[in-house]
Amino acid sequence: AADGLGSIAIDTTQLNMSVTDPTAWATAMNNLGMVPVGLAGQQLVTDSICVPGFDPSLSMMTGITPINPMIPGMGLVPPPPPTDVPVVKEIIHCKSCTLFPPNPNLPPPSTRERPPGCKTVFVGGLPENATEEIIQEVFEQCGDITAIRKSKKNFCHIRFAEEFMVDKAIYLSGYRMRLGSSTDKKDSGRLHVDFAQARDDFYEWECKQRMLAREERHRRKMEEDRLRPPSPPAIMHYSEHEAALLAEKLKDDSKFSEAITVLLTWIERGEVNRRSANQFYSMVQSANSHVRRLMNEKAAHEQEMEQAKESFKNALTGILTQFEQIVAVFNASTRQKAWDHFSKAQRKNIDIWRKHSEELRNAHSEQLMGIRREEEMEMSDDDSGDNPSKKLRVDDSALAAQAYALKEENDSLRWQLDAYRNEVELLKQEKGQLFRTEESLTKDQQLQFLQQTMQGMQQQLLSIQEELNNKKSELEQAKEEQTHTQAMLKVLQEQLKSTKELAEINGHDESQANEINVLTVALVNQDREKNSEKRSPGLKSEKEALLIGIISTFLHVHPFGANIEYLWSYMQQLDSRISANEIEMLLMRLPRMFKQEFTGVGATLEKRWKFCAFEGIKTV
Repeated sequence: AADGLGSIAIDTTQLNMSVTDPTAWATAMNNLGMVPVGLAGQQLVTDSICVPGFDPSLSMMTGITPINPMIPGMGLVPPPPPTDVPVVKEIIHCKSCTLFPPNPNLPPPSTRERPPGCKTVFVGGLPENATEEIIQEVFEQCGDITAIRKSKKNFCHIRFAEEFMVDKAIYLSGYRMRLGSSTDKKDSGRLHVDFAQARDDFYEWECKQRMLAREERHRRKMEEDRLRPPSPPAIMHYSEHEAALLAEKLKDDSKFSEAITVLLTWIERGEVNRRSANQFYSMVQSANSHVRRLMNEKAAHEQEMEQAKESFKNALTGILTQFEQIVAVFNASTRQKAWDHFSKAQRKNIDIWRKHSEELRNAHSEQLMGIRREEEMEMSDDDSGDNPSKKLRVDDSALAAQAYALKEENDSLRWQLDAYRNEVELLKQEKGQLFRTEESLTKDQQLQFLQQTMQGMQQQLLSIQEELNNKKSELEQAKEEQTHTQAMLKVLQEQLKSTKELAEINGHDESQANEINVLTVALVNQDREKNSEKRSPGLKSEKEALLIGIISTFLHVHPFGANIEYLWSYMQQLDSRISANEIEMLLMRLPRMFKQEFTGVGATLEKRWKFCAFEGIKTV
């Protein structure tokens, strides 16, 4: 029905002549009482307009007999000409009128935007003497007409049965219509066919879209139902028989997971009561017996994992040994005794292979060192957990491990830097041999890029060396502090023993012994304070020293202290880039020079900073 086959009242089985025979077509059209027009020329409406994507072999597949292209409502003709050839409109003869095509040199007539579901067209420029019968005779060639609404002002609206028929009607826009052979102005006019917006068309289009949406929702629902996972099996209700079966399942390792789910569901349902408490207790007890089995399984898996780690470590060690041998071969081949006998291309390949092998060796060595460091850390954690008295030794080993790791990273970066330097030297040699061509320009860019990367690696190497030196100094300082504290403890212990012996000999009382103990504790605290003063960080820059001097002078002038906002407003006059947070952090770093006090009560509570360096000197 969508292709217009339902509007034909002719038995198509009688039209079984050849499509390409014009004589047969003329005979058939004379028998039907139609004028044979347009057989040798172009078709009335092209296939690209009438039926988008029509397959010419449709008649061969479905057995449909070829149909006359001039039968109303069809327009199926032999294949159209190539698209690069312009379509030439011809004269169309009807019984009551004749349609003359427009000038092919003129631009095509303009049309408005097509409304959704459009089945109605506006036809303007009709002759004054045109009737509905003449209009229907002209436009029924485009398809079935459901309604024609003609106005008195030489225009009308035509509604077709299907949307594709509107495209055929738009094709007639620009034709000049002449009634009969009259030359009167009232019997001629230029047709203007355009899309029209009708409420019925839009309503039918909305209904069709809703139907498609319903079908899409139904399809999605069916797809979701098909892909939805099956529901879990229903759990049976509690009974003594089921409880006995469940107790047997709990003892079986293969059915334990299923049985524990049923037990959990029964307990959550509230099946436990005085009568069934003993059965539930026995089932819980059997569930608890599986804990030992699970722990044994875990231990077995951990053992397998340790064995896999050990095998991986051994394999990695063997690979690293082979890499070392390969690198040694490359280094031996680069010596002058063997290097002079190779050609230039062979030297270049050997150098590239050597660099690649060194990079792989370094990567594998880093991986192996990481595994060893992890093992050492695990062992150190176990030792610290077993012996709390070895914490200081663990800290030293951690610092040593960090220093060793930084040293390894420094070595790897140095190797990479040597590789980059070798590449730069090779590029310089190639640059000296070639002219200033496009290839040399690209190599210059590569050389510049490698130089930048080398500079970045050097900066990174310097920073790592600084970190290594800092770690070494911290390690040495920690060792010195340890030895100093041990020596102090020995001296104090000896003093304490000697004083106790003197007290026992001279017969002093316990108050004198307590005074001696207090004196030793004071000495230890004083030594700790000295160590803390040594550890306290100094000033980082000259700017901080200048700020401390200004703040000290300002707070000394204000003996009752000043809040941080007042101090910041004063400092901003000297340096506008300084912030209040920076000033507060600087004051908090020097507790012997500045102290913070709270003044006021309730809503008037305020924090103020005071200068207390002179008080510290007095107390000392």
